[in-house]
Parts: sequence; structure tokens; C-alpha cells
Amino acid sequence: MTLTRRQFLPLLSGALCAAQDADFRSDVKVVSVIASVRDKNGRLIKDLTKEDFTVLENKREQKIQYFSRETDLPLTLGLLVDTSMSQEKVLGAERGASMRLIDQILREDRDRVFLMQFDMNVMLKQDLTSSRRKLSDILPFVDTPSRAELSHQYGGGTLLYDAVEKASLDIMSKQTGRKALIVLSDGVDTGSETPLATAIEAAQKSDTLIYSILFSDSGYYTRDGRGTMSRLAKETGGGFFEITKKHPVDEAFQTLEEELRSQYSLGYVSDVPVQISEFRKLQLLTKRPGLVVQARDRYWAKR
Repeated sequence: MTLTRRQFLPLLSGALCAAQDADFRSDVKVVSVIASVRDKNGRLIKDLTKEDFTVLENKREQKIQYFSRETDLPLTLGLLVDTSMSQEKVLGAERGASMRLIDQILREDRDRVFLMQFDMNVMLKQDLTSSRRKLSDILPFVDTPSRAELSHQYGGGTLLYDAVEKASLDIMSKQTGRKALIVLSDGVDTGSETPLATAIEAAQKSDTLIYSILFSDSGYYTRDGRGTMSRLAKETGGGFFEITKKHPVDEAFQTLEEELRSQYSLGYVSDVPVQISEFRKLQLLTKRPGLVVQARDRYWAKR
């Protein structure tokens, strides 16, 4: 999704000088790219400047006109929790870790979070809020279906792809600035009407990163959702974490929090005006050797 200049400039006002401001018309569309950068040992790199980056659109180099570090900019976060029966044994740990993450990352004066659960249904448990109290009050009610609900179940039991699409289209597409979904699931979808590729496209069109937390009960499924969870993260520019005894969920959330506070925001105006709505390829590179850039690899150019 592209943003109009009127929408985008308030987010990056500190990075835009007056001379640049005079060069753009009010209908110019700005492409935004959110990125994290690590060295070969996985450590986040936080001291890069605009001059350290190169951005390519469909293999053509673009002029980076807006740049900022994302330490202080507002964040819209969606927490999507798998509450299907395959998660029954790990759901308590998920709830506890989710509340600790909210405690650590939510700045009530600028950030907002919504909470959605999915099993045989997709349910918005808490709409966007800046209130820790509201989120802590609702989390205990994020639970697996009751016996009565299971007895009336019709169709699939884990609507992961439907949840990602709904969160992206119904909520994230209406927001501006930095946006991320955190998905806690074993990655096994057993009934969505939405295909995986369509769910990913919905997130891409709404400019939303997905952070996938693979949280599974190894004794429940023979199917492996690792590929699905990895793909959700990679194709949207987010990150993938697998929860194990060696790497507990609190460790993953600590890494996630640091990453969300260490991102770079870049913006440019494409050298090719949009004639038809389409996906365009993106490639973000650093001029410093040995660094790895984590960012989305395409964007939705909307006419």
C-alpha cells in the first residue's frame, strides 16, 4: 500500500528538510519501507544513516527522500493467538508471555494494540487500545473452545489464514505508520476459506509486517507448520521465531521487542508513476559489507 504525502509526512517530519518539502505536490505517493539490519552474528545494527542504504524498485535504483530511525515513532500492533485445541497445552504460556510483551512494549501515550483469537472462528477480543488494563483484563478470556462449542462445530478448526486476512483488511489497512502482526500458532490451518498466498497479499497491501511465533504441542499434529509460519514472516518483512525448551517464548519476545525499537524507516517516490494497481518488487541493500537487511520484497502500488 502506498501513502499520500499528507498521510506520510507527519510520521517522518523530523527526517524531512524544508528544501525537499518544496519539491513535491500534494498528490505525490510515497513508498515506505520498514527494515531491520543485523550483522553476521545476528546483532541488530542501529547506527546506519540514509547514505548507507540503496533501494531498488523492479531493479531500478530509487532516490531515498525520507529516512528515520524508528525508536520513537508510534506502533500499531495486532496480537493473533491460536486458540484451537492443538494449542490447549501451551496456551497458558502464550497468554503469560503476551502480557509481559504488552507491558514492555506498549507506550500508552503513542502505541495501540488489538487482540484477536482464532480457532474454528475468528474473534476480535479487544479492538485497538492504548490501555494495558483493557488488554490484561481480556487476555484470561482468550481460550480454547468449550465442549458445547466443539459439539456444534462445523467445518475447519484452525482459521489461521482467515485471521491474518481479517486483521490486515479490517484493521491494519485503515492505519498509518508502523504496523505489525504477532501471530502465535503452530502454523497448521485446517479450514480457512482464504488461501495462504491471499492472506500474505492482504498483509502486504496493508503495509503490515508479520512476526510469526511457532508455538506447538509436538504430540498433537504430525503436520509441521514451520514452513507456513516462516513464509508469513519472510514475505512481509517480519521475523520468524520457533519456541523450544532451549529458546523459550520470553526470549523470543525480548528479541522481538528490541527489533521493533531498532528499525529504520525509508521513503521514496517511484520514478515510474502508477498507471494500474500492481505489485512491484523491492530490494533494500546496505553499502556496509557483511550486513543482512530484513524488509519486505514487494509492495502494492495502488492507482
